[in-house]
Amino acid sequence: MPALRSRHLCSVAAALALTVSVPATAATADSSAALREVLFVGNNWDGTATVLKSSGDFAKVGEINVVPDKAQRIAEINADPIKWIYYTAIRNQVGQGHDQYVDDMYSTPDGRSVVVSRPSFADVVSIDLATDKINWRFPVAGYRADHMAVSPDGTRVAVSASTANKVQVLDIDTGKELGEFDTGDKPHENVFTNGGKYIWNMSIGEVTTSLDDPSADWTKGDRHITVVDATTYKTVKTIDMRDRLDAIGLKNFSDAVRPAAFTPDWSKMYFQVSFFNGFLEYDIASDKITRVKTLPANPATSTDRTTWLLDSRHHGISMSPDGAKLCVAGTMDNYATVVDRATLQEGPLVTASTPYWATVSGDGKDCVISESGADQVTAIDFATGQKVTSVAVGDHPQRVRLGHVQADWTGPSAS
Repeated sequence: MPALRSRHLCSVAAALALTVSVPATAATADSSAALREVLFVGNNWDGTATVLKSSGDFAKVGEINVVPDKAQRIAEINADPIKWIYYTAIRNQVGQGHDQYVDDMYSTPDGRSVVVSRPSFADVVSIDLATDKINWRFPVAGYRADHMAVSPDGTRVAVSASTANKVQVLDIDTGKELGEFDTGDKPHENVFTNGGKYIWNMSIGEVTTSLDDPSADWTKGDRHITVVDATTYKTVKTIDMRDRLDAIGLKNFSDAVRPAAFTPDWSKMYFQVSFFNGFLEYDIASDKITRVKTLPANPATSTDRTTWLLDSRHHGISMSPDGAKLCVAGTMDNYATVVDRATLQEGPLVTASTPYWATVSGDGKDCVISESGADQVTAIDFATGQKVTSVAVGDHPQRVRLGHVQADWTGPSAS
């Protein structure tokens, strides 16, 4: 990717940079010089995306309306009893009483559009950044769209159709479906790995019930990692962490893999699981969990698992470009911290209000977390573990992704 060093391809956060990989064509070569790197912050309850500078002071560049067709979509839902039931359930359960208008987003390689998954509308749309108008819309299978990932060349976007238990892969320019594959229950995060050779999908099972005691873990469904060939979409491997957890005596741990980060050489994965304040290290070649890191519990955090947001004690992990540091969002414990990957020693606990995601700044110096409880994003220095700055965004920020816009872009035009 022109504006980022190659070592950004080292973690889930690095997958963000894949949104802006520019294929070697004359058209994109001409436009790449006029691009500006930014951070897209999805404000889930607002139905907007705040666009910030990708590093430095993270100043606001502009804002996007990601639901310009809101009235039309809601009219369609109201006319279909089944869609209305799911729409209402999403609002009352996953949305905590709010509609979910933006889960994930990536820019196109030319910086002219942003592709957004919209849970409440069960679709993926491409929005023209100059006009806020929709280029194309793809209704996903089932009734809810979730996490996405973009291929290293920026041409394909993979989206989790969470109620259909499958991932659908789309052409980023046209919205045409190129392929799909089956997953476990409630597919969640997607990651293109090994230079785009594979897609990893993590299914997390049912997270909206109150059956959260370890004795009721079996009620959460089939949770596993599905690894597929990114060209044929055929399954290469299925990894159920249940056996790996049991092998090291963690029989009461959930096997629902949440956010994850990979090392630069793709040899290790660091991942969070439901209900756990910490993360685990998984060696891919040996197929074993090799280390477990428990992070501090906030004394003010309730021990009642049913009060934790969608089973997420901690939700959000990224890795510094050199692979030396991890940044962890302690969602229910209201802090974020930088962890030394060699020693697994955490740094200062940076107070944060329900941090929900962690990514990497454009210059690679900072971890950027979304504080969904404070409607802001906060940058934390990887080197010192100290807070750099916080910037106000919209209502309930969740996913934060690196991308590009045209160099002179400041928001949609009034016309």
